Amino acid sequence: MRDDSKLFEFLILESAQAGLSWSTILAKREGYRAAFAGFDASRVAAFSEKDVARLLLDPGIVRNRAKIAATISNAQCFLKLQAEEGSFAEFAWSFVGGAPRLNHPVQVSYVPAVTPESEAFAKALKQRGFKFLGPTVMYAFMQATGMVNDHLVSCFRHPQREP
Repeated sequence: MRDDSKLFEFLILESAQAGLSWSTILAKREGYRAAFAGFDASRVAAFSEKDVARLLLDPGIVRNRAKIAATISNAQCFLKLQAEEGSFAEFAWSFVGGAPRLNHPVQVSYVPAVTPESEAFAKALKQRGFKFLGPTVMYAFMQATGMVNDHLVSCFRHPQREP
């Protein structure tokens, strides 16, 4: 996935997921889409305290003030990064050398929660002001967006050869 608007959606959802189950966030995905302006970074970046108050009452999302504030701040950081780098996608994919990383785990316990690449990615985002996007969250982001393929070798989704 190399579409900045979709990558922004995944950033919002992954940061919301921090400390929660992914199924909780997936069940609220459409609530997030409605609450956060269709995942439009420009619109979210302009949210005010009035919007925060509205979101804190919205049962369609996780009503955590810190996560809501981080989403708005992250939208502002996302736009700034886009302006500086040309695209968020190019910046993100640079952490895997521009191509999907295909791993070959034979059991779930071999799939890491953090890698040196996700640590570097999280550190770079933190230096740019992003919040709720640590190395574990960023590794999940990398998996969800196709930057990393950790399907077990026995899974039908695991390619038999490198892409």
